[in-house]
Amino acid sequence: MEFFGFTLFGSLSGGALLAVAAVIFVVGLVLTIKGGDWFVDSASWFAEATGIPKFVVGATVVSFATTLPELLVSVRAAMNGSAQLAIGNAIGSVTANTTLIMGVSLVAMAGLVNRKSFSLKGGLLLAAIIGLTLLSLGNSLPTWSAYVLWAIFLIFMVSNLIEGKKAAASDEIDSYEKKEIPSKIFFFIIGTASIVFGAEFLVSSGKTIASGIGISETIIGFTVIALGTSLPELVTTLTAIRKKEASLSVGNIIGANIIDTTLILPLCAVINGTALPVEKINLIFDFPVCILACAVAIVPTIIMGKFKKWQGFALLAIYASYMALLVLNETGVVALS
Repeated sequence: MEFFGFTLFGSLSGGALLAVAAVIFVVGLVLTIKGGDWFVDSASWFAEATGIPKFVVGATVVSFATTLPELLVSVRAAMNGSAQLAIGNAIGSVTANTTLIMGVSLVAMAGLVNRKSFSLKGGLLLAAIIGLTLLSLGNSLPTWSAYVLWAIFLIFMVSNLIEGKKAAASDEIDSYEKKEIPSKIFFFIIGTASIVFGAEFLVSSGKTIASGIGISETIIGFTVIALGTSLPELVTTLTAIRKKEASLSVGNIIGANIIDTTLILPLCAVINGTALPVEKINLIFDFPVCILACAVAIVPTIIMGKFKKWQGFALLAIYASYMALLVLNETGVVALS
């Protein structure tokens, strides 16, 4: 089994390896569930104590934490000369976050949003995806495009800082809450680490178990691995749903998507030193589906000032169709490129 690129238990085989994998799977499950509790509780407390809107906290602090695994994996891939995988992974992650995770969130907790705040951040996400598509039309993402995408990221961060500063200025933390700050920071860090390591344990052990019982690599790739890359966001969303923290969940998804497209991807291009190759399937299939998903999630919400359950069902339908077509393409039933 591989953990963060390192192979462990290589000397084991057969039943012994499956038994170890099963134990690690359970440990990973416990870590992600409990880590999600600590993570969401501490983030929610921070928002309430400072007066900063939970959507903003979700779009910044929470998003950075949940995208940490993707950042580490992408940077490591770029340093190892495999940065060409970055675009497909980034767009696939944004599509999964928007269709599956936001879809689940909206079906469970559709509701009002702060139109002004959401319009800016949602608009920036659409601008990032459309801009990325246009910049990639030459079948590669030029290195200089990193600065264009970073400009969008900078606008996103500055808007969050301004919004957070205005909100926090009107509501100071009292002395009792100040005493809680160290423990809340501790549980936020522990929660983040638990989700990151728990997700890695689940994906690695899940791959081993699936291979051991004869499931094909194609199916493993489109289930265990695909879910694993978005597991931190999914855990955060499911925990937020259980704790009725809709704004934190949606903010996390929007923020994670913007970070994926305007921070991580450009960073890979700069580290790689040359243009990132863009495959034909990315341009004719992945990018359009991603734009469609983001448009369904963002445009009606800006117009109506609230989310509707139908958006959640529509996003889940897009996810199911997207995954089905990818599997059919992989197995040769249809040709997408």
